[in-house]
Amino acid sequence: MRFTPSILDEIKARIPVTDVVRRRVKLLKSGREWKGLSPFSAEKTPSFFVNDQKQAWFDFSSGQNGNIFDFLMKTEGLSFPEAVERLAAEAGVDLPKASEEAIQQEKRRASLHDVLELAAKFFEEQLQARGGAKARGYLADRGLGPNLQKQFRIGYAPNERFALRDWLADKGATAEQMVETGMLIHGEDIAVPYDRFRDRVMFPICDRAGKVIAFGGRALEKDVPAKYLNSPETPLFHKGHVVYNHHNARKAAHDAGTVIAVEGYVDVISMSAVGFGHVVAPLGTALTPDQCELLWRMAEEPILCFDGDRAGRKAAARAIDTALPLIGPGKSMRFAFLPDGQDPDDLARSGGHDAIAAVLNSAKPMVEVLLQRELEAGPVDTPERRSALDRRINEALRQIADEQLRRYYREDIFRRIAAMMPGANAQRQNGYPARRPQYQPGARGRFAGRQEPETGYRSKPVVAGPGIQRSAVFGRGGSLGVREAQILLAFIYHPDILARQVEELADLEFGSPEAARLRDGLVSCAAHDPLDHDELRRALLDEGYGPALERIEAVTAMASLWSIRPEGASEDVQATLNQAMALHRRERTLHRELKSVEFALGQDPSEENFSKLQEIKLELAGLDGREAALEGFGIMSGRPARSY
Repeated sequence: MRFTPSILDEIKARIPVTDVVRRRVKLLKSGREWKGLSPFSAEKTPSFFVNDQKQAWFDFSSGQNGNIFDFLMKTEGLSFPEAVERLAAEAGVDLPKASEEAIQQEKRRASLHDVLELAAKFFEEQLQARGGAKARGYLADRGLGPNLQKQFRIGYAPNERFALRDWLADKGATAEQMVETGMLIHGEDIAVPYDRFRDRVMFPICDRAGKVIAFGGRALEKDVPAKYLNSPETPLFHKGHVVYNHHNARKAAHDAGTVIAVEGYVDVISMSAVGFGHVVAPLGTALTPDQCELLWRMAEEPILCFDGDRAGRKAAARAIDTALPLIGPGKSMRFAFLPDGQDPDDLARSGGHDAIAAVLNSAKPMVEVLLQRELEAGPVDTPERRSALDRRINEALRQIADEQLRRYYREDIFRRIAAMMPGANAQRQNGYPARRPQYQPGARGRFAGRQEPETGYRSKPVVAGPGIQRSAVFGRGGSLGVREAQILLAFIYHPDILARQVEELADLEFGSPEAARLRDGLVSCAAHDPLDHDELRRALLDEGYGPALERIEAVTAMASLWSIRPEGASEDVQATLNQAMALHRRERTLHRELKSVEFALGQDPSEENFSKLQEIKLELAGLDGREAALEGFGIMSGRPARSY
């Protein structure tokens, strides 16, 4: 058979179903799945679902379902061999030629599975035999009773050189098969191959389908060279591509919405015993890229659980370096740290489910652990040390391949550092979040606002003036600003100006939806016969603009631009309005430029971009000062300013 089950499984493991389906169907996230409109029937409500963990798609409108091969066959009319060949090319999987050799190779793989299954049964029997008493005592001390031993197929390898070899030979296994599966140690200087695992508690390692592909053995004596010993690399087993308990954790991870990765076999079993079946473990090595991909196929945001000591922190740091180049939308990780001196097995036995849940619930996002790692690398109390922090953070963030995600990481780190700095809260005292902290990694160690630093790592916070705070730049969700309200009131109080400048008003852009609607109402009213102030106001009320009128009058109630009032001199009103409209247009332009420069700064935190940002903010702040040039006196009437 050319397309063996192992080859098909390899292709499916490398290509998520969503990658294939979204070429034909627009998919949206829906809980743990993705949904979209059926490609097989016309519908308005999505009934087509994709689940990467199950490696399948489901179309409830047509009653069809399948895998990636089925989808190509049904949507593109490909034959099964054509679908397999296309996806194999995408996945980088070499397809063997349909030959007798390929058939024999698959049979050979199947025979190796059979040998390992026999070995697992042998170890299970030995654990329950008289010679397994010491191993059973060890397991009992670790809280792994008979039920858990049976569930995880735990066994015992006798302390004899040929016990497994002779037992397998009696079952028909050849010496070559035992060597190829890693069960025997052999070599040119070894006359007679002998059992690799001796006097060890044995943990079978299975593939995603639950077939035994290798073993991990825990020594019972203290003076052996290796406390834990895994099978060597074999045709069935590649240590960096597999996680322990994958076959059991798949469904549990789907039900829980996450998967947990711990360090050891016993940790997995102990956590499963207290209600966390969605737990896996790397096989005695640091987390590999392939293992990260395995975790993401089970859940979008796996939780990596580490000991709280120095070694655990180092392991977390290595995991971050492995994962950063791979993360993206729907692919991240969280980090949970155990109390110092305890591993998951200790905590599960001492505190049970609740103690484990408390640790997992406090799991930190990757960005927080990354920043903590860089801060712990050295003090930041001098310019040189702050520069070193900048460099470390930028080097780490450059590993993130997704451009938008890299920008979000940088912005999040800015905010976190700002929150740690003295005076950070002062930037929020007027009710808006600071868009940039005082200290910016990536901006060459400069301080936002360019204030002179006080001492050490302190700087005075940047606080915007009242004018810029009430402008559209700092408006929340397009809230109505004072200047927009003043412009509208000038036209309402002076319909003669409205009649002359209606086209100019119609072209004016407003940040507030409420102001934009009232502008449209004024333009509509101006199309009728000339109206005086009272008639224009009644017309607006009749059209349902009463609440909007009350709102803009409330916004401007304390404004000192007295010349827009109905009794203001026409020349004063015209001059005030012209200036307000010019400043408003400039403010909107600066607002757009600010957004553009902020994005550019996120991509390239250079001095040039930082300077542009500061210049725009300074000009925005200056707009309020220019408007104030008319406040306090009348231009034409000579009357003193009044407050309303």
